[in-house]
Amino acid sequence: MEERQLAISAEQITKVYKLYDKPSDRLKEALGLKRGQLHKEHYALKGVDLSIYKGETVGIIGTNGSGKSTILKIITGVLNPTGGNLKVNGRISALLELGAGFNMEYNGIENIYLNGTMMGFSEKEIDAKLQNILDFADIGDFVYQPCKTYSSGMFVRLAFAVAINIEPEILIVDEALSVGDVFFQAKCYHKFEEFKQMGKTILFVSHDLSSIAKYCDRVVLLNKGTKLGEGTPKEMIDAYKQVLVGQYEIPDEEESLLQDEELNDLAAKSADGKVVKATKDSAGGKGSSKSGGEKKLSAEVLGINEKALEYGTKDGEITEFYVTDKKGTKTSAIIKGEEFTLHMKVKFNNPIPAPIFAFTLKDKHGTEITGTNSMIEKAFLDSVKAGDEKEVTFTQNIDLQGGEYLISLGVTGYEGDKFQVYHRLYDVLNLTVVSDKNTVGYYDMNSKVVVK
Repeated sequence: MEERQLAISAEQITKVYKLYDKPSDRLKEALGLKRGQLHKEHYALKGVDLSIYKGETVGIIGTNGSGKSTILKIITGVLNPTGGNLKVNGRISALLELGAGFNMEYNGIENIYLNGTMMGFSEKEIDAKLQNILDFADIGDFVYQPCKTYSSGMFVRLAFAVAINIEPEILIVDEALSVGDVFFQAKCYHKFEEFKQMGKTILFVSHDLSSIAKYCDRVVLLNKGTKLGEGTPKEMIDAYKQVLVGQYEIPDEEESLLQDEELNDLAAKSADGKVVKATKDSAGGKGSSKSGGEKKLSAEVLGINEKALEYGTKDGEITEFYVTDKKGTKTSAIIKGEEFTLHMKVKFNNPIPAPIFAFTLKDKHGTEITGTNSMIEKAFLDSVKAGDEKEVTFTQNIDLQGGEYLISLGVTGYEGDKFQVYHRLYDVLNLTVVSDKNTVGYYDMNSKVVVK
C-alpha cells in the first residue's frame, strides 16, 4: 500500500498576543522602565496539531475567535507562530484577504501582472494564464480601468480570479467562496469542485456547514485556540452544534467555553448601566454557582448586544431577556427546524392600560424578516399596575435559513388614540441558526420531494 505524503504538518502550533491597556505600557515594558509585565497574554492558538495529506480536502470549523483564520495565516506565512513546528510541502494559493497586494491606482491588467510576479511567476507564465483570469473575472472593459473605479463586486471578482488561476498544489480558502453574486458564487464552487477532482490539497474554512459536509473528507473543530477534535464532517458538525448551544463537554484542563473570565466580564458591562442586572441575571440567574448545576453563561454565549439602542418612557421596563432551545437551555444558537423560546421579563413603574409585548427578527443587513406581539396573538389585553412584573415568552419553530439574525424587543401600548413606546431595545440579541441544508430565500418550506 502506497504511503500517503503529508502536504501540511503542524505540531503544537501556538500563537500568543501581548495585550496592553495603553500604548505607553508597551514602551515602558520594552525599555524596562517598570518591574513585572504590563501585558496580558492572549492565546489565539494553544498547542494545535494538524496533519493534512496530499489530495485531501480538510475543513476547519469553530465559533468566531476560535483561531481558524490565525492557523491559516500561519500556514501561509502571513503570521509567525509563537511556538511549534510547521512544514508545508507544495505551492500554496491562499484565498484569505482578497485583493491584498493590489494597487488601487493600477488597472486590472496591471494588477494581474503585479500579483502574478509577487507569486513568483514570469511574465511569459502570466501571459499564458491571462485569458483564463479575464474569462473567470468577467468584468469586461473595466479591466482596463483603475481598480479604484471598481465596485466592490468587480474588485472581488478580479481578486478571486487571480488567486484561483495560478494552479496551486495546495489551496487554502477562508470564507472566500461567498463573494460576488449568486452566479459568480456558483462559478467559484464549480472551480472548487475541479480542484478537488484534480487531487489538489484543499484546506477549507467556512461557517457554511452544508459546504463543509459536501466537500470535506475530514473536519477539524477548533474552540478558543484549542483543537477539540477531528473526524468525519457529520461527527464534527454535530460537535460544533453542541459547542454553539453550550453543551459540548470540554475537558477540565481546557479553557471552558462557559467559564472564560473575559467573556463573563462582558456580562457585567452595559452601555448605560440600566440593563446590567438584566444581562447578569440572564447570564446565570440569581444565586447560580458551579456546584448548583446551572453554569454561569457569558453575554457572548447568550448573544447579548450590550451596546443596543434603547429608548422609551420606561413606564414599562424590560429587565431580563434571553433565548432557550427546545430543552430549555439558555443559548444564542438554535438548530434549524427546532423549537425555541424568547423570554422577556418586564417591570412596570407606572400603571398602563393595555401593554403590548413585541419582538422582531431581522437579518444582518437590517431587513425585517418576521415578528409578532401579544396584541396580534390575542395573548394579553389586560391593564397593569405600578410594581407589577410580567414574564413573557414567545415560542415557535425556526425554519429560517442558517445564518446570523438580530432580535429587537419592545413594550408599547395605546393611551387613548396615542401610541406610546415604553421601552424598546433594538438588535439586543443575536440568534445564530445552525443548518446543514439551506434552500433559496429567507425560510425553508420543508418540501417533500419524491422522484419516481
